[in-house]
Amino acid sequence: MNEERCILSPLYADRIASLHSSKLAMNDVKRELGRVHDSDDWGFVVFPDFHFEPPKFREDGVIYGGLEISKALRKWLNDMPPYVHKESALGGAWVDILQDNIKIGIHPEDYVPKEVSDIWGKYNTSPGFLGMNHCGPDMNIGLELGWGGLLAKVRYYRNFLAPEDTSFFDMEEETVLGIREYVVKVAEEAERMASIEEDPTAKKNLEEIAEMNRYLVDNPPRTMREACQFIAHFQSVDRTYFSGGALSQLDELLRPYYERDTKAGILTDEEAVWYIASLFYNDTHYSQIAGLIPDGSRDMTSRLSFLILDALHYLHIPINVALRVSDKVNPALLRRSLEYTLEDGSGVDYSCNVGVEEGYARNGYPLHLARLRAKVGCNWVALPGIEYPLQDVTRANMAMAFQWAMKDIRDEKKYDLEYLFERTCYHIKVIVDSIKTGYDKHYEVVGKVRPELVLNLFMHGPIERGLNAQQGVDVVNFNIDGIALATVADSFAALETRIVNEKRMGWEEFFEVLDQNYEGHEDIRLMMANIKRFGTPGSLAEKWAKRIRDFYVKTCTETGTPKYNLKIIPGMFSHGDIYIHGRRLAATPNGRKAGEPISHSNEPDPGFARGIDTFSPSLKANAVAIAAPGRGNSAPLHLDIDTEMLEKAGGIDALVALIHTHNHMGGTLINLNCLSKKVLLEAHEDPSTHPDLVVRVTGYSAFFSSLTKEYRQQVVDRFLSKENR
Repeated sequence: MNEERCILSPLYADRIASLHSSKLAMNDVKRELGRVHDSDDWGFVVFPDFHFEPPKFREDGVIYGGLEISKALRKWLNDMPPYVHKESALGGAWVDILQDNIKIGIHPEDYVPKEVSDIWGKYNTSPGFLGMNHCGPDMNIGLELGWGGLLAKVRYYRNFLAPEDTSFFDMEEETVLGIREYVVKVAEEAERMASIEEDPTAKKNLEEIAEMNRYLVDNPPRTMREACQFIAHFQSVDRTYFSGGALSQLDELLRPYYERDTKAGILTDEEAVWYIASLFYNDTHYSQIAGLIPDGSRDMTSRLSFLILDALHYLHIPINVALRVSDKVNPALLRRSLEYTLEDGSGVDYSCNVGVEEGYARNGYPLHLARLRAKVGCNWVALPGIEYPLQDVTRANMAMAFQWAMKDIRDEKKYDLEYLFERTCYHIKVIVDSIKTGYDKHYEVVGKVRPELVLNLFMHGPIERGLNAQQGVDVVNFNIDGIALATVADSFAALETRIVNEKRMGWEEFFEVLDQNYEGHEDIRLMMANIKRFGTPGSLAEKWAKRIRDFYVKTCTETGTPKYNLKIIPGMFSHGDIYIHGRRLAATPNGRKAGEPISHSNEPDPGFARGIDTFSPSLKANAVAIAAPGRGNSAPLHLDIDTEMLEKAGGIDALVALIHTHNHMGGTLINLNCLSKKVLLEAHEDPSTHPDLVVRVTGYSAFFSSLTKEYRQQVVDRFLSKENR
């Protein structure tokens, strides 16, 4: 296998550089218009004058149900301005999210029972009810059929099943018709641009884009370029409809086209890099490279895996690609990815096969099936096309459970650490059970209220059965993500150390200090904060973290949902919501003040390793693995490392060892930034000083300058430099 970097000729280097510059310019426009957000860097293109008039089905303008939504989506795809970049290999883009531009209604009988929503409010819970898009498509379905074949498939099964109510098939037909009409618009725009283009090279490219899109209206792709164009159109429509972002195993998806085209002499490596860079420019959908085949005998790395890394590096914009790590991963591919991360500051993230695959098998699934799970989301993985896992839509706030438990022991004047733990567990169970109840209702109504119009086409079962994805696929399980583990574990450890063991003060006296939010008691706050915290070897906090984790996992898994017995698989992931979920939280015994952020996922809090003379990334990696739920859903590790410290600790060799060790320990995902502390702090103080600085935030990749100061602060706080060792 050719493992060399692809060196670009001036033509393709300039084309990709033009895409990079256009991305930065568009980013400036988005910031000026207030269109940036604290999430992955979506690839939408801004047309400030575009205004959408939704179809009007009733006087109040509210749209109900899948068929009406699909008609609105079709009209949107016809109304939105077409976009073609003359230096891209592909045409098309998306301009906004549909649901932000229409009023989608929910019939009263579809609401969750009030007593459950009250529980969600009490505990500041994100329940996942009516969550969308969080399942992974099998893109091979579309690549094999094309848009014309997908339309024929919908029509065939409508006739074959002959349901009394044909609205499911009617809405899917509307969706495909809208996509086909959108592809025609892209072709027409490329033709228009070609007709006035004076540069012969650019003119030829535009003519090729037009011809390719004309073909793809009815036909499946034949070449790698056509396959990338088909995927780009999927990305644009998927993002438009409820901001979907899952793609697939990108290297394997494109490999047959790459090998066929190169064998036929119609494709060079630099052209392939340009196609992939153009796809990444279109959008930042989540995809994966490498990984074991189902029987575990070999890794899937191919020449195309390396070219995907090259495209990511040359384009240098936020791109959400994961590299699946195993003992059989191609070592050159792993090192190349790290070389690019050190050059660029950020790059791929690392999906760990032991935690993801063997963990998933603990839920009763065969290991060969678990190996098919690909990283197709910010923190999450899924079986492409056959699983409905609804990951990354819940937040079970264990810190709120702890807060209510603290109130319980105070009200009862039963000041006992074990009783506090018992009450914390009680409240965690209330939270988890309320989410389970909501999932039953979601299972019943989401297909009526917000159907998976786009992803139904790329899943095995929905079209064949006439059922929305949550009921139409073969593997249905639901994720619950716990948050704030370290906040709670450190609080227990602080109470045990300072109040119970050392008896520095009494319970009632300490509660009064908490009531005052530590104001006037900075000495007590520091006393409580300066214990051996979670992540520190030999800490009491580790014991509490494991006990809390064990109870949380048991509560999630010992029963399914109450009505349908749907399987629950626990994870721990906070996204960037540590500020949102901390705002309503009172002061906690770990020295955290009221309203301050909670801890990330199941990670140690920033600064846990200060004063410890060891390589703190290793300590953090160990802690995350030790406290992971262990069932295959993510408990990610965020590493933001000072390049100066890394050089002294062994450089790339140290990172390779850390990645493999974390994998062996059962880790699931590593998000890595390797930055100069000076650059990071400059960009935080004034984002304009480094407009193209790309960072991984919490599983997703973004321009640092596009994030709010609050979200930038998360990366700064996590930064591991020689000062906090």
